[in-house]
Amino acid sequence: MKVVAFNGSPRNEGNTYEALKLVCEQLEEKGIETEIIQVGIKNVRGCAACGTCARTKNEECIIKSDDVNLWIQKMKEADGIILGSPVHYASMAGNMKSFLDRAFYVAGANGSMFRHKVGASVVAVRRSGGLPTFNELNNYLNYSEMLVATSNYWNVIHGTMPGEVHKDEEGVQIMRVLGKNMAYLLELVENGKGKVTQPEKEKKIYTHFVR
Repeated sequence: MKVVAFNGSPRNEGNTYEALKLVCEQLEEKGIETEIIQVGIKNVRGCAACGTCARTKNEECIIKSDDVNLWIQKMKEADGIILGSPVHYASMAGNMKSFLDRAFYVAGANGSMFRHKVGASVVAVRRSGGLPTFNELNNYLNYSEMLVATSNYWNVIHGTMPGEVHKDEEGVQIMRVLGKNMAYLLELVENGKGKVTQPEKEKKIYTHFVR
């Protein structure tokens, strides 16, 4: 099994990376392969709202100037996905949102590519804004019918300078427990294949409230 994690921080090995590493260490102890990809330093365009991915059904975004299509395929091939971001003005990093908007729209428009994969979100923050950012990241997992791993508190860890999150003892435990629970959920899904029948996928119903 493999889990791919995305670091939305512009700092390559800052506190968001450290938080992801804490989770990945627990996964690796269970023999689950992990890969951390840094999104935050890349020049990622936002969604153009063109709808091309929904018409072509080729699992690609029409924008080819960045690595989003490569990352989509890595997510498709993985058993689990972790989304990590620092907090910028009580919200996720801009590049991370641009990536997630495009990747999850393509996935949804091409047959719910991430459905029933195991997902988790983690946030690194200096002081405040962690929960709004955590909720933003979880919106992508929830909308995609993913199976969301949890911990013993909200997945937020605190620190300013790179590495300071290791001083947040509760935050470290949160990430450790998250990694253990994610590994457990991945094993349940893997061992249930061919034994437990998945619920049939329903066609999405769209309604609006204009009368």
